[in-house]
Amino acid sequence: MEISNRKAYHEYFFEAKYIAGLVLAGTEIKSLRSGKASFNDSYCYFDKGELYVKSLHISEYNFGTYNNHEPLQERKLLLTKRELRKLETKTKEKGYSIIPLRIFISDKGYAKMEIGLGKGKKIYDKRETIKERDTDRDIKRKYGI
Repeated sequence: MEISNRKAYHEYFFEAKYIAGLVLAGTEIKSLRSGKASFNDSYCYFDKGELYVKSLHISEYNFGTYNNHEPLQERKLLLTKRELRKLETKTKEKGYSIIPLRIFISDKGYAKMEIGLGKGKKIYDKRETIKERDTDRDIKRKYGI
């Protein structure tokens, strides 16, 4: 099971990627296992030296009782101190953001999130990316690669 943020690759250039653990409630992990999550406008931010993901929508669990979770609550990400310090210094530079790229379940059964340290693309960069993708597709179609 993997949920990816395809829009992020269109909007940002990524310099580094990290795998972070997610702190979740029981009903959240059950919703994730059934693939009910959305990355619409989600981003990561620092608060008192800890990394959180905001506006990540994990749908309520259908069979959850009164202890069901809030769909848009902030969720803490787990990284090593060294990785957190490195990311925090980079995000203080102009133009850098931490963007969630995908959520997956690890081999041990834990929910993990791949995050990327990205710099926003300009409009002409986005056009260039689309043009490259189209030419690659045409070449593959022509030569059967």
